[in-house]
Amino acid sequence: MSRQLASKWLKTAALLKYPVAAVHIPQTKAFNSGNLLNMLSQYGMVYIKPVVGGGGYGVIRVSASGGAYHYTHMKVTRSFSHFNQMYRSLIRVKARRRYLIQQGIHLATIQGRPVDYRVKVVKTERGWVFRAMVGRLARPGLVVTNLCKGGTMLSGRRALGLSLPHISGKHKRREMRSLTLACTRIMESHFPGVGQLGFDYGLDHSGKIWILEVNTRPQ
Repeated sequence: MSRQLASKWLKTAALLKYPVAAVHIPQTKAFNSGNLLNMLSQYGMVYIKPVVGGGGYGVIRVSASGGAYHYTHMKVTRSFSHFNQMYRSLIRVKARRRYLIQQGIHLATIQGRPVDYRVKVVKTERGWVFRAMVGRLARPGLVVTNLCKGGTMLSGRRALGLSLPHISGKHKRREMRSLTLACTRIMESHFPGVGQLGFDYGLDHSGKIWILEVNTRPQ
């Protein structure tokens, strides 16, 4: 039986100890009003996510621009003139569980819809092997790309070609595989018994790879 880890905190903390992974991890902090205000001031846009959860459930995008504050939950965007108003509303709509705040990455898009990547590896008698590298295109109007939320699956090659046509897709796929192997070694050393891993990567408009999440029970 493959070991499973639900906490995003534990997995992020392990990867942050190693420079090879840490440079690819968006800044992540505990969810509270002070951290949210500071990170909005620093980045302009963040995502809040349940510490335990998957499938895009409970993920909310929060942004600040022009002196106003906004959040998008599912397909609904709400705007507020004051941070405290927005925060009180956010507390009411978010799931009743612990949350974290993640630096917002402006993902490369296809026809205005964000795309990210799932790379899945499985441990076999021969060691770790790649099972999949696919792109996930968000359903129109949504900020999450999860297939269970209506996202569309594309081959990694096609997703890269459509979203970042000015960058070598072959080079980026090789870079994702190399990063996956390095992070898999880290995860296995910290959490013996893991037998499958799903890495969710986002690429920004410059082509930088960001580690958005690591799943020990990838679908």
